[in-house]
Amino acid sequence: MTESSDLLSGLALEAFRLNGQFLQVAEGLARPAGITAAWWQVLGAVLREPLPVAGIARVMGMSRQGVQRVADLLVERGLAEYRPNPAHRRAKLLQPTAAGRASIARITPAHQELADRLVAELGVETAHECLAAVRRLSSALHHLNEHP
Repeated sequence: MTESSDLLSGLALEAFRLNGQFLQVAEGLARPAGITAAWWQVLGAVLREPLPVAGIARVMGMSRQGVQRVADLLVERGLAEYRPNPAHRRAKLLQPTAAGRASIARITPAHQELADRLVAELGVETAHECLAAVRRLSSALHHLNEHP
């Protein structure tokens, strides 16, 4: 194997491990609010503005089908609703209901406490460096997928 192969394998393994760690933390934060990490992820994507399912999938790096399943469950449970989309009649917009916003609000204190602990552990400068590195890696992978 070459150095680049070893680096790709190492990056992938660490990303998978990090993803698992974040999912475990997210499940723990979401559970007391009565939702799952996936529900939180989809609701979080539409807190600022309603989006179509395909837009949520693009922003969150999820499959369109997976977002559709979660969105339908959120609507069924009264945590979100579909609204007409003036730009595309068939692609309805998803937005949180008051109950959905309340669920997210219940997560906020524990989320803030964890954020404070993580930044204290890393240091603010290192936390910014980590975020920049992850964004750069994501951007590079996106570019390679767009231009194989």
